[in-house]
Amino acid sequence: MGKNNLPHNHHQIFEHKSESIPKTKDFQTVADIFKQLGDGSRIRIFWLLCHCEECVINLSALVDMSSPAVSHHLRQLKIAGLVVSRRHGKEVYYKAADTEQAQMLHHIIEQMIRIACPSDEEEEHTSGMSAQEELICAIHDQLVRHPDRRYTIEELSRQYLINTASLKKIFKEVYGMPIAAYMKEYRIRKAMELLEKTDESISSIAGKVGYESQGKFTNAFKDCTQMTPTCYRKQRRAKAAGEEESPT
Repeated sequence: MGKNNLPHNHHQIFEHKSESIPKTKDFQTVADIFKQLGDGSRIRIFWLLCHCEECVINLSALVDMSSPAVSHHLRQLKIAGLVVSRRHGKEVYYKAADTEQAQMLHHIIEQMIRIACPSDEEEEHTSGMSAQEELICAIHDQLVRHPDRRYTIEELSRQYLINTASLKKIFKEVYGMPIAAYMKEYRIRKAMELLEKTDESISSIAGKVGYESQGKFTNAFKDCTQMTPTCYRKQRRAKAAGEEESPT
């Protein structure tokens, strides 16, 4: 009997190609990674670290566990290559490793939670908005409510527990452009409204729509409208005055 022949020939794919089966050590590597799925608290910590970078104290508060217990789970995740850390002064911060294995495990966890524990909304509206899309809408609403604030992607990622890559990708899918471009356009539209309807100074309007200086605001305004804020205000007021004088 040849080296690659099995005792019984059932015409199956591996009967003459046993050399193509991965070795036991390859499966052991996978088993070691999936051992981390044996503890719900550890999965939860890993999932959180896929969305933010945090210290042990904050993680303890988020998952309602003691710091030593959280540290134990972090050690196991780090040994498995799923979590990395960095030191800043006296503080140590943890986040999910930027590896294919960690990303795949994160995806598996989220898919299994969705399948095993669907929300009532998901059961009734399976074709409706995804949880991540709902997060993006909440982020959008926060951004447009506070155009004077300059939120960073990292800040929003930590606040809403969504990784930065997903945040940027899904925002563009939902709103048609990257966050920075969208907010620039929104700020200029808001400024146009204020220029037309109020007597506020250019510098005051600049601050209200998130520009730290009148010069930066003027440059951004010209980039979008091909005119300065002052020219826009004069043009709109001249047009309004003309409309008032015209016979009805």
